[in-house]
Amino acid sequence: MTWDALADWRRQQPGRVVFTNGVFDLLHPGHVDVLLGARRAGDHLVVGLNSDASVKRLKGPERPVRSTAERSYVLAALGMVDAVTVFEQDTPFELIARLRPDVLVKGGDYTVETIVGATEVQEWGGAVVVIPTTPGQSTTSIIQRLKGNG
Repeated sequence: MTWDALADWRRQQPGRVVFTNGVFDLLHPGHVDVLLGARRAGDHLVVGLNSDASVKRLKGPERPVRSTAERSYVLAALGMVDAVTVFEQDTPFELIARLRPDVLVKGGDYTVETIVGATEVQEWGGAVVVIPTTPGQSTTSIIQRLKGNG
């Protein structure tokens, strides 16, 4: 969804809207665990997806492995995901401010203090949830194994 379409959709949703974000380059069990945990935290799940350009800035020139369109398609096909939107910025702060989710969720490699937008979500009465990391699961480790380095 575009940000405008997402804002319209958001206004129509009863219940708690949950937001999480990430690269979701090579979907693995750790991603699924975060998405399932995020969905359990509310009634509707929105996933903010880093654009290809923002992934390159954050992860380096060899990433993402999959394009924005491919990553969006895979996420949108998951039953626990209600909406996917892309952000070009390095952080989802502007998107979070616009969406105003009831719950903000990130994986266990973050703390509430390090989650972008956590303070603002809490200030408007929302909750911030950290889903424990799934041991041994990361896109970086998968890529290293595929290259024979792990």
